[in-house]
Amino acid sequence: MIDRVKKHFQDEADTFDARVVKSVPFYADMLEALVLALPFKRMEARKILDLGCGTGSIAKKIKEHFPKALVTCVDFSENMLEIAKNKLRGYRDIRYVASDVRAFDFSGHDAVVSSLTLHHLRRGREKLGLYKKIYSGLGRGGVLYLADLVLGETGYLQRLNLEMWKGFLSQHLSAKGMNERRRRYKREDRPFKLSEELAWLKQAGFRHIDVVWKYYHFAVFGGQK
Repeated sequence: MIDRVKKHFQDEADTFDARVVKSVPFYADMLEALVLALPFKRMEARKILDLGCGTGSIAKKIKEHFPKALVTCVDFSENMLEIAKNKLRGYRDIRYVASDVRAFDFSGHDAVVSSLTLHHLRRGREKLGLYKKIYSGLGRGGVLYLADLVLGETGYLQRLNLEMWKGFLSQHLSAKGMNERRRRYKREDRPFKLSEELAWLKQAGFRHIDVVWKYYHFAVFGGQK
C-alpha cells in the first residue's frame, strides 16, 4: 500500500498544489491553524520537522512565521522534494531528506508537524508506535501537531462528513475527477476517529492535547511533551 501511495505522489507531484486546494476545504486555513499552534516566539531558532512535506507549503508558512527556524523537510517522494526545494529557494536553514516517515530519526527537534500524510498508515498500532517514537525524539516541551483526515464518531456523523466533502468536491472537480478522488480515498486512505487519535497521543505520553481546528472530515490536533 505504501508503495502505491508513493507512486501516485511521485507521478502527480507537479500538479499537487493545484489539486489539493480543490480537494480539501479551507486548505489554507488548515495550514495556518497548524503553524499558529506552534508555541514559539517569532525570532527563535527552533528546530522544526515537516513530516511528509510534499511540495513545501507548510515549510514555507513556518519560515514566514518563524524566519530563524531550522526546518527539515522529509518526504518519500523525490519529485515532491524537488518541487519543495524550488518553492523554498528564497529561504535559508532548510534541509531535505528523502525517507519513509516511519524510518526517520526524530531526535533533537522542538516540533514535528505533518499535513495529510499519516492517514496512509493503516493500523492503529503502527500510528501509536510512530507517536511514541516522535515523543521520544522531541526535546522537553516539544510539540507534535497534525493536520489530517478524521472519521466521524458515529455512523451518522461520518456520513455527514462525506456528504459535506462531496459537496465541496462537486464545486471544484468534474464528475470524472470526483469519482477518481473517491476511488483513491477507498483504496489508499485510512483515517481514524479523532477520539482514537487523541487517545493514542495521550498513550504516547503527550499532554495538553487539543483540537485547534476542525471542518467535518479534516482536523488539526496535537499535544506537547
